[in-house]
Amino acid sequence: MADIIREDQALERACELILAGRPVAVPTETVYGLAADATNGEAVACIYEAKGRPRFNPLIVHVCDRAMAEEIGVFDPVSARLAEEFWPGPLTLVLPLKAGAQVSPLVTAGLDTVGIRMPLGFAARLAARTGRPIAAPSANASGRVSPTTAAAVDAGLGDRIPLIVDGGATAVGVESTIVKVEDGVARLLRPGGVAAEEIEAVIGAPLARGSAKATVEAPGMLASHYAPNTAVRLNATEVRGGEALLAFGPKRIAGAGEAVAVENLSKTGDLREAAASLFSHLAGLDRSGARAIAVEPVPMRGIGEAINDRLARAAAPRDGEEH
Repeated sequence: MADIIREDQALERACELILAGRPVAVPTETVYGLAADATNGEAVACIYEAKGRPRFNPLIVHVCDRAMAEEIGVFDPVSARLAEEFWPGPLTLVLPLKAGAQVSPLVTAGLDTVGIRMPLGFAARLAARTGRPIAAPSANASGRVSPTTAAAVDAGLGDRIPLIVDGGATAVGVESTIVKVEDGVARLLRPGGVAAEEIEAVIGAPLARGSAKATVEAPGMLASHYAPNTAVRLNATEVRGGEALLAFGPKRIAGAGEAVAVENLSKTGDLREAAASLFSHLAGLDRSGARAIAVEPVPMRGIGEAINDRLARAAAPRDGEEH
């Protein structure tokens, strides 16, 4: 079973494990990540093994500063502007992999690009202290609901990893936004903690949506992902028999009083609050014994795009999903 150590007491132990090639669950501002030395192929393989993650699905590399990022990826002018504006923070940039970069091919899943993020807090300190870029997907079984507390990590992976660093509940609650700039066009590969409108304001142009290629270019692009065991029904206008309710805002849909269980993403309709509570509320309703989870509509504006993306993947058909 994993040791659980408070963030302010865990850095030395976490560094020892990272340098020894072991995976460590760490808090970030988005969700908890399963961290390992991105330069060590055996360590990265431990991430895939612990999560049950398919190896065609690349990992994000977390860095402590721009200098570390530039040792791994090649920045174009637009990506450089985005890094200046949003780093450290919940934005991942998919960049061409720099020739000779000391990153395991398992991290990139054989692609010639690499996703890089400069996080806030413990993950950045871990990269700085070890001097190693840190590969860190979400610290959960692959395809399942991402963890936003140390307890959620422990429930899912506690018997597979040596250490969970407890930094409390994560602030953002959904994963990073992923952007790739290609031929001067910025593409949103995954909505996340930085709203598309914020990025468009910086680059002065609309973001293209989705990948221009048929391959998986970044994490979180599989159709079924972030999924509880219980079926999810989106944009519900009524609660049906035996269902739980994932609510949003002050007004309820028909039949809410008969729901097996109810969790409200934000009683006031605040999208930031909704994002921060999304995965914990999904996980709670998953444990309610309901036959399905009915989800009230969530606006698509701002970070609502990321919330709706996660909900759509949680509701997607499960056949062929990653586990």
